Amino acid sequence: MSMIHESVRGDLSDLAAFAVVAEERSFTRAAARLGVSQSALSHTIRALERRLGLQLLARTTRSVSPTPAGNALLQDLAPALERIRQSLQKVRNLRDRPSGRLRLVTSKSAAMTVLLPKLEAFTKAYPEIVLDVTITNDPVDLVAGEFDAGIQIGEFIQRDMIAVRVSADLKLALVGSPAYFASRKPPKTPLDLKDHACIGFRFSSGMYRWEFEKGKKMVTFNPLGPASFDDIDLVVQAILTGAGIGMSMEHTLMPMIKDGRLIQVMKDWCPAFPGYFLYYPSRRNQPGALAALISTLRLKG
Repeated sequence: MSMIHESVRGDLSDLAAFAVVAEERSFTRAAARLGVSQSALSHTIRALERRLGLQLLARTTRSVSPTPAGNALLQDLAPALERIRQSLQKVRNLRDRPSGRLRLVTSKSAAMTVLLPKLEAFTKAYPEIVLDVTITNDPVDLVAGEFDAGIQIGEFIQRDMIAVRVSADLKLALVGSPAYFASRKPPKTPLDLKDHACIGFRFSSGMYRWEFEKGKKMVTFNPLGPASFDDIDLVVQAILTGAGIGMSMEHTLMPMIKDGRLIQVMKDWCPAFPGYFLYYPSRRNQPGALAALISTLRLKG
């Protein structure tokens, strides 16, 4: 099978060279156009004629012209070569004008923070790309899930992935409602949390453990409280009802903190950390649609 492929590839290359010589009516001009030496081009045409058992070009010291057999071949060959040229141009257009379906997996928070603010601009710039977005809280094997890319916090991304930063630093905020703190003293250190009702956020693999850091001190706390949810919006709603305290991204909670619906506590124990990254498997030839998404979402500056 490989020998057949090599034969077809060689014939196509030689036929294309023949068409150029016939068009230019000159081995010198054709060789310059093809970027090969005149002697190499002459050898190619002679080899083609031997394989076909026909003389395709009449040569004199002053001119080159197709023979009747050469003209007959050109009548069929020219349209075929043009179709090939058009097909190659379509492929180049896909590179220059990205298109197709791009399968993306992300958490809801990452989609709200990174993707949605730039979605309108992306769809206008690349109308032929369709984003197929799957939302999950859990780490995902992109290759096994047949995803093109994902967006996630850096600590959850596998080390063999290529990661591109797509957000500024983030902070978690520990909050409770005024009603909750009306009868309870706000916690000041992680040790105080044992006296509070803690609303947890849950992955399918288990509870998200709260991580605190202050100076060189690092503390991890498992929020075992009256309720836990696998949807961060429900965690926040439970906090607003006064059922307990809980954690979420500070930037999403800030409007509620500013208008007094939530009270932020232990702020000095919640340092900033690197934000979201778009990640994808290493590929020699990166799809144009993925390159366009990376260019759009990449953190500038």
